[in-house]
Formats: sequence, C-alpha cells, structure tokens
Amino acid sequence: MIPSQDAHTTSIESHTSQNNGGFGKLLLGLSVGLGIAAFLYFDFGSYLSLEGLKSNRDHLLAFTEANYSAAVVIFVFAYCLVVGLSLPGGTIMTLAGGFLFGSVLGTLYVNVGATVGATLAFLVARYLLRDWVERKFGSRLGPIQEGFAKNAFSYLITLRLIPLFPFFLVNMVSGLTRVRIGSYMAATSLGIIPGSFVFAYAGRQLGTINSLKEIASPNVLVAFTLLGLLALVPIFYRRLAGRPT
Repeated sequence: MIPSQDAHTTSIESHTSQNNGGFGKLLLGLSVGLGIAAFLYFDFGSYLSLEGLKSNRDHLLAFTEANYSAAVVIFVFAYCLVVGLSLPGGTIMTLAGGFLFGSVLGTLYVNVGATVGATLAFLVARYLLRDWVERKFGSRLGPIQEGFAKNAFSYLITLRLIPLFPFFLVNMVSGLTRVRIGSYMAATSLGIIPGSFVFAYAGRQLGTINSLKEIASPNVLVAFTLLGLLALVPIFYRRLAGRPT
C-alpha cells in the first residue's frame, strides 16, 4: 500500500519539528554554558556579597560615572546571569543597582535583568532540567503547581509580590507548568517592581554610608522601615486569605 501524500507530509513536518526542538535545546544549553563561562571569566562572584560590594565601592562608582552606558549593560547582563543560572546574590545585585544608578533607574535595570534572567531559568527548567527539578524539589512542587492550575497569571503575580517561595524555585517550577511564556514574563516583570524598588532604595541610601554613625540617618532609617514593612506583607496576606468571603 502506497502512503498517502498527507501522511508523507505529516511525517516530514514531525521530523522537522523534532529537529527544530533538538536545535533549540542545543542552543539553550550552549547559552547556559556561555553564561557560566562569562560569570567565571569576569569574576562576578567576587561582587556578590556585601563585603565585596563595599570593598569595590569606589571602583564601581568611578567606572559607572566614566562609562555609564557600559556599566548599565554589564549590570543588566550580570543580573541576567545570576538569575538565569539560579545563583545566590540577587539581593546584593539589587542593592548594587540602587547604589550605582539610583532608586528609579536602578529598579528599571533590575527589572530588565531579573525578567530576562527569570525567563532563561524558566526555559532551562522546561526544556533541559525537568526531571532534575522534579527529583530535587518534588516535595515542594505540589502547592505551587496547584496554584498555577487555577489561575496561572494571578497566582504568579502573587508569588512575585509576596515571596512565599524562593525566587529561583518559582522560576524553575513555572517551567514545569503550562503557563505561556508571555504571561510568565508579564507577571514576573510586574510582580517584582515593589520589592525591587524597596531594595534599590535601600541600596541607594546605604551607598552614602562612610561610618557607623551614619547608619542612624533619616534616609537609612526610612530604607530599613520599608524593608521591614515588605517583610510583614506575607503575614497580612495569610490573615486576609484565611478570612471567609
């Protein structure tokens, strides 16, 4: 029996789709590898601590003032690497963003870097690390996946606004769900704005400290007050969620 033309066409399309999928995974894997290589080559890890930020303070400020555009590009790229590779240091990076670029612009640059990096982590989890993520975090996936099943966009906004789970874990688990990448990026970008601004504002004020006496300055106290209020948000959320409607 001679195969029909439709069957032959379907077979070709299926083969092409598999090839494209394999190429996409290869490209994603190469991107992750290059990201790790860049992270090690430029020694970004030495800056991902409060001590590292303080010890390199003058150098970072001088470089930013002399090469503002380049500093922005490097900062956003480094933030993408940290988030995309699920490395510790996102908080320090956000503080550095406020310290170097100011509260508003620092929040903007953090948002771009965090959103792109989170999307990279999302794609890595969806296409490369699905089995590993399920084995590693299987006991913690249930509540998150259940929330995604009800309303993915709203639930993801909530997770970003109220950090009930670590940022990197939400990135990875999101990749295991059926949420669309556009919805994921939009919810991430919107949801991280308040927290990013608070930490960028704190970073801006902490960047002016030259002695321990300056810790009690009004601006620094305001920054820590905002951080404290942000930390209380999950408590109020749980109380409101527990009330009958």
